Amino acid sequence: MPAHVNGGVGKRIAYYRSVMRPKMTQQQLADAACVALGTIRKIERGERGVTDATLEALAAALGVDPSRLRTERAPAHTQVRDALPTLSAAIATYDVPDDDPARPLEELRTAVAEAARWRLASQYTRIVRELPDLLIDLARAYHGAYANQRQELAALLVTAYRSADAVAFKFGALDLSARLVELMRWAARDTDDQLLNAAVAYVRTETFFAARAHAAGLRALEHAIDTAPVPDTASAIAARGALHMRAAVIAGRARDATASQAHIGEARILADQVTESVYHGTAFGPDSVRIHEVSVAVSLGDDHVGRALTVARDWMPPADLPAERRSGFYIELARAQLWSGLADHAFESLKVARQIAPQHTREHPWVREDAATLRRLKRADSESLTNFTEWCAAT
Repeated sequence: MPAHVNGGVGKRIAYYRSVMRPKMTQQQLADAACVALGTIRKIERGERGVTDATLEALAAALGVDPSRLRTERAPAHTQVRDALPTLSAAIATYDVPDDDPARPLEELRTAVAEAARWRLASQYTRIVRELPDLLIDLARAYHGAYANQRQELAALLVTAYRSADAVAFKFGALDLSARLVELMRWAARDTDDQLLNAAVAYVRTETFFAARAHAAGLRALEHAIDTAPVPDTASAIAARGALHMRAAVIAGRARDATASQAHIGEARILADQVTESVYHGTAFGPDSVRIHEVSVAVSLGDDHVGRALTVARDWMPPADLPAERRSGFYIELARAQLWSGLADHAFESLKVARQIAPQHTREHPWVREDAATLRRLKRADSESLTNFTEWCAAT
């Protein structure tokens, strides 16, 4: 490792910024991390320290694990796993919170919105640090609220539970994830918001993926589609379209090619009617549907895999899509490339996924499986492949 990487945090940040391809300026790093330019300059000169939140924002913008910027920090995945029991404890008393005062509603709104942004950016350490106290505060506020505020607080609970579930599901805490999904469904019933209920149905599919109950998951999604609001607004169109995207993938896992193609076709029609954006916590639009076309092709396997390569031949996800979705595209593409005998291409795709969302990529089971396969196929390959397999704990 170059000596200048072993200096202070600021020198490490400057180093990783300089080796980006293309090289990232201080202004670009500041914009990507939502940190003031003056702060970046002072950090790199060693004139000020770095808080955990700022370090994680800079690491996400640089596409590296935070532990690479500060050697005394435990790896991010260790921090997240160690924090999961605290997250579980925070929801244990969801219906019988203590009598301590909750934060003001405006502060709760801001905190929930911030946690949702972290979820979309795959910044899981930030979520587990802040969510336990936030969930406790939301439960206090919800149970102590007047009738005119309960619907909004219930909606905030749904959104916060979803952010917590993203961590639990990605890190393999499937029982905790299932519990959080059920709490989402419980809170959503008090919102009288059909679009939010559709979003919950979208997330609930995780439990079917985890159980490999793909046919049952498809039935649940098709029921959600049937009961979704009429698609006469952009939000309603996106809600129905997202359900079709999800249904297409789980139908593919169920090896139901007919249903899978039908659902992705419906999603495509709906996507052409809206602008790509995040609706009720889920990205939807033409780009998201194209990414799901790759997911469908990989889910169906066999003769369908070539479709994934075709989609990716002249297209890549735009940078303004959520990091989790963009990294997922490259993870799925890597699997298609590996199955097609394109080992070098597959490794390049995995490296891109890591640069976009390190925590999401590291914890994805397909990444570990495919990295291990690449290592076996290319036993004498470069040190970079060896380092990658060690990084994601591939065996």
